Amino acid sequence: MLSENVVKLLNGQICKELYSAYLYLDMANYYSDEGLTGFENWFVIQAQEERDHGLLFRQYLLNNGYKVKLLPIDAPPYEYASFAAVLDQVLEHEQLVTASINNIYAAAYADKDFRTMEFLNWFVKEQLEEEKNASDLIKKFELFGKTPQGLYQLDQELGARVYAPPSLVLD
Repeated sequence: MLSENVVKLLNGQICKELYSAYLYLDMANYYSDEGLTGFENWFVIQAQEERDHGLLFRQYLLNNGYKVKLLPIDAPPYEYASFAAVLDQVLEHEQLVTASINNIYAAAYADKDFRTMEFLNWFVKEQLEEEKNASDLIKKFELFGKTPQGLYQLDQELGARVYAPPSLVLD
């Protein structure tokens, strides 16, 4: 049995994951407008991943017999100043998501809710990957993205990314 607090936090995480998808679609639109279709592709795939994360939290609640309460999703607040600024915002956002998942984990730990902790273990690892991907993209942009040729090649690399649905199994 999940505590009321953990259920509330999990419901809130659904909103945060779906907001992340919305944010990354907005960033994809920015890069599309700038003609960088590889960056656009990278962010569309990020949006798909975040949507799926929200659906995993939803399914976890349903599988445990709890009602899902969908919360309003705000519009992304950003005006994008530069290609590099967007990438910095991605890392900052992923760090916020990591903090939120850690908060849920801490609440589950306090409740000795081992089932939820086990469920969250996948997300803890996923957030490590998300933050690393954002950091790596920032580094690549700093190294290669400041010249037209380097930006073109980085855009081509990002355009080759393909979507792979999460492999988390929910019992």
